[in-house]
Amino acid sequence: MTRGSAAAAAVAVLAAVPAAASGAWHSLYSGPGPRPGPDLLYAPAPKAPQLTNKSPWKASPILVSGAAAYRKGEFLYQDYLFDDTGAQQTSDPGDPRTAGNLFSRPNGTYTYPTDPRYAANAADLVELRVKPLRRATAFRVTLNTMKDPSLVAFSIAIGGRKGKLRSFPHGANVRAPASLFLSVHPAGSKLVADLVNASNGKRVSGPAPVVHVDRKRRQIGVRVAHREWNPKRHTVRLAAGVGLWDKSAKSYLLPQAGADSTHPGGAGTASKPAAFFNVAFRFHEPIQTPTEGSAVVTDAAWWRDRAQGHALAKGDISPFFANVSFRKLAGHVTDNRGVPKTGRMDRVMATHFELHQGNDFSQSCLTHASDCPGQYQSRLQPYAIYIPRKPHPAAGYGMTLLIHSLSAMYNQYLGTRNMSEFAQRGPGSIVITTESRGPDEGYENYGAADVFDAWADVARRFRLDPSWTDISGYSMGGIGTFKLGAQFPDLFARAQPVVGDESNTDVLASLRNVPVLMWNNHGDELVNETEFEQTAHALDTLGYRYELDAFQPCANSKCSPLFTNHLQLAINDQYAPAAAFLGTVKVDRNPAHVTYVVDAARNHANLKVVGNHAYWVSGLKLRDPSKNGPGGDPEATVDATSRGFGVADPVASPQQLGSGMLTGGNLGTLIFSRQFRTWGPALPLPKLNEIDLNATNLGTASIDVQRAHVDCQVTVHITTDGPLTVTLPGCGRTIHAG
Repeated sequence: MTRGSAAAAAVAVLAAVPAAASGAWHSLYSGPGPRPGPDLLYAPAPKAPQLTNKSPWKASPILVSGAAAYRKGEFLYQDYLFDDTGAQQTSDPGDPRTAGNLFSRPNGTYTYPTDPRYAANAADLVELRVKPLRRATAFRVTLNTMKDPSLVAFSIAIGGRKGKLRSFPHGANVRAPASLFLSVHPAGSKLVADLVNASNGKRVSGPAPVVHVDRKRRQIGVRVAHREWNPKRHTVRLAAGVGLWDKSAKSYLLPQAGADSTHPGGAGTASKPAAFFNVAFRFHEPIQTPTEGSAVVTDAAWWRDRAQGHALAKGDISPFFANVSFRKLAGHVTDNRGVPKTGRMDRVMATHFELHQGNDFSQSCLTHASDCPGQYQSRLQPYAIYIPRKPHPAAGYGMTLLIHSLSAMYNQYLGTRNMSEFAQRGPGSIVITTESRGPDEGYENYGAADVFDAWADVARRFRLDPSWTDISGYSMGGIGTFKLGAQFPDLFARAQPVVGDESNTDVLASLRNVPVLMWNNHGDELVNETEFEQTAHALDTLGYRYELDAFQPCANSKCSPLFTNHLQLAINDQYAPAAAFLGTVKVDRNPAHVTYVVDAARNHANLKVVGNHAYWVSGLKLRDPSKNGPGGDPEATVDATSRGFGVADPVASPQQLGSGMLTGGNLGTLIFSRQFRTWGPALPLPKLNEIDLNATNLGTASIDVQRAHVDCQVTVHITTDGPLTVTLPGCGRTIHAG
């Protein structure tokens, strides 16, 4: 099975709390080198222009989607990323997302004009702010993409009473309570603003609002003079939407059935479709659950846009509003009560990479994941996170990577027990799922980089226990669990892949010190017995700690013909035994025996995502990069045992067989067969200042003698199939062999 061939997965933010004073270093490994994981994990924090301020704006962004706060005299609303999908009408027949996004479909059906200036993302609202000034009220809208500001427009409804709906101006085909409407739109070569009475559409007397465009920050600011409107210290209802602009008609650009170069699509047969692609102040968007049957496709909530899609289809966005207290703003009151501190949420992060502004849905990574840029190419990216509903552990939270499936996305697990049970175990583990640039990137290239950008983002904001880390995932996420786990084994205490496998069984040797619990399904039409049993057989042959639980197809009255065997564990959604397996076990940073396979095809030096070290062995370079291993990739292998620990290898048990039942899920009782190996205790041996090192196709290696429990005079017994140079950093020694 190829790394990208597993099919779709489960049918199925973060409060502004700083980490320790020294930042992420207390939350990431800070001991002697080599550091576990890729260099990207330890890179300085990236910056995104959309998250920066220019006077008069000063407050730090919330970065938790669907949340609002008062900070430094400003009211802030944080929207979701990539939720600019408009109303739920009839899908555009040319929508490029439908082929590979089965379990990540948007609720709205709108598609952008095909002109590249729209970048399939031009009306994606990131943030809306309000701030009273001495003589005016300032508003600021931040967009994810701004290749050409003359393509977009937005309107803000000000005031109004519940139930008394007014039509937004400029042909938006949307209504909401309002006393005034403030609109910003193109006029000639610049953006202008108008403030009109909602009751009659007449312009408010006084100077026109002043618009400022900051293309670098992708922000549009507008100031309304108090002579036009003065909120004083009242509480004012606000609502807002963002859409595209029709220059020739001097009105909002409405979608038609199918997009072309100048018109959006996805309106079906609607005669007056809503113009807004994205609406603000959506504080209660539904979370997708795995038990909604066909609704996960036909009425999806993956992108947290279901309520938006329904409201825009009706042309009524009155459910989405904020009551903004200008008294709080005048008093510079800090109020973060609208920002969740625990539980499930969506977070916005700055990444180190922006390939292009916006999205490119023509990208398919199934056949070339190793060099695929993914569909979501901007610097801002989202991830889902679960903060345990427990007191903050004194030693720091654990960290669990729960990576998504093929055709799915970052909210795959947000409404599941899979995420909450993993998070609530022990003293509490933070669980994250990254978007990783799209539905099919296979945790290669930029998809892998996003995992470590998100991990570092969490580490900068929460105190983590860097030795309590685990990895899991479903389908493509299960494949990714093997991939990232084998590439960076010293990051993880345990691995729990679900309906996944590892096609390049060579790299499984790297998991010597990472126990694995595999969950797979008999009769799985996508990851079949031959594939997952081959992976289990490789782990068994290596004598490693592993367990394969192979589940029988669901066979009771709760089962539904709507799902396949591949999806049954996702729909069943009971992961308590998997959470117990992950437990609170810590990473063994300095094991006596290290085995590592360098798979050069999975390394990306340009992204600082390179696996060339594990535990106390580093600097691993292939002697012949053109020489492929049995798995088909250019590979080198090192197997090093230090006698300085004074222990023998633990004795592996014989292969054991058994059976079990998984209860408590949505599908009743599921029966599974078990095969597994365990290890006995490591028996003592005399401590010797010696290391045994065996290498294949390896040109260079380094050994940290302190972490290997030996000293600079260590005797290194080397067996190699060719010339090999071994250095002992800090010892002034270089050993040549072969």
